[in-house]
Amino acid sequence: MITDFRSRAASATCVLCVAGVIAFAPVAAAAGAEPTPPAPARAGLPQPSYLYREGTVVRPHRNAPGLPDVSALSWLVSDARTGEVLAAHDAHRALPPASTLKTLFALTVLPVLPADLQHTVDEEEMADIGPGSSRVGVAEGHTYRVSDLWRGVFLNSGNDAVDVLASMNGGWHRTAEQMQAKARSLGALDTQVRSPDGYDMPGQVSSAYDLAVFGREGLRDPAFASYCDTAEASFPGGGGWSYGIRNTNRLLTGADGVEPYPGLIGVKNGYTSNAGNTLVAAARRDGRTLVVTVMNPQEGGGFAVYEEARRLLDWGFAAAGLVEPVGSLDGLRVRSRPGPGLHATPVAGPHATPVAVAPDGGPGWPTAGVVSGAVVLGAVAVALVLRAKGRLSARS
Repeated sequence: MITDFRSRAASATCVLCVAGVIAFAPVAAAAGAEPTPPAPARAGLPQPSYLYREGTVVRPHRNAPGLPDVSALSWLVSDARTGEVLAAHDAHRALPPASTLKTLFALTVLPVLPADLQHTVDEEEMADIGPGSSRVGVAEGHTYRVSDLWRGVFLNSGNDAVDVLASMNGGWHRTAEQMQAKARSLGALDTQVRSPDGYDMPGQVSSAYDLAVFGREGLRDPAFASYCDTAEASFPGGGGWSYGIRNTNRLLTGADGVEPYPGLIGVKNGYTSNAGNTLVAAARRDGRTLVVTVMNPQEGGGFAVYEEARRLLDWGFAAAGLVEPVGSLDGLRVRSRPGPGLHATPVAGPHATPVAVAPDGGPGWPTAGVVSGAVVLGAVAVALVLRAKGRLSARS
């Protein structure tokens, strides 16, 4: 009888051990066993630091079209829906943005000023316009609707309209500070705002990456998208009369011999002597929208920025499904992963990435903890067997 009980106790101990081994088999595999090869899948998205590499970055499939010849100091091609960057050249190079910085100005101020609000311009609001700035014709003492001023910003790149809108928003410096904060919130870490209108100022820079972030974000706002897609409009001249204004984005209008791009929906062009020609362009084809940034072409004259953007858009549409993304326009945003007790680590530079950190005692057991639990389970089982054996011996 004693022998029979010992046999049953030993069998129970073996069952416990086997159960423990089965329960923790995945941990054992992770700790040392050879894992099962994963099924073939789409290549993963590179870390944000990948786009900080110098030169051109692209990950083509064997049958992907070759990249076009582009002379710009920096450029980028991205998918507006997913935010995937399809190819880029010196994406984070800090360069003067010229009037393409007005995209960030619009992202910051458009939501806070009602389009039908009317405002009479005073002398002080025109004081910060730099010499040689582009103007739409805002005049002191005249009354304008906010929507009129935005058309002056998007179509004529009017720094006078920017001045008035910034004043209505609380002032030049306050607006610049808000723009800086907005850029950081979007993960646009290369941008330094010194002048809301993009006029050349010491230390004012952005990048092809950041400008693509601004362009993509703007297209999500129906008002922004409508303004940047407008080719022609009327601007109030005072006394009840108005005059026509035309968008200076020649890829949209086809002016000066530049062939308009089919499906173009904006976004913003710019030029200063320091920045050269800059452009954020977006186009839609077959249900797909691309955002392209081109900064300061080195060859081809003043309209090269449009032709290089055209070639990059053509390549982006032709390369659909034939290249792996080299990054994401969302890659530097600070986000928290779902789950209790998790928080996101802020992004601090080109080698930092958002990381979710579980505090002590949070969900998920480390491997060492699982192994320790298995050891304890086995020890308890052995102790129970020995204790039962001792009781039977005492009865005997």
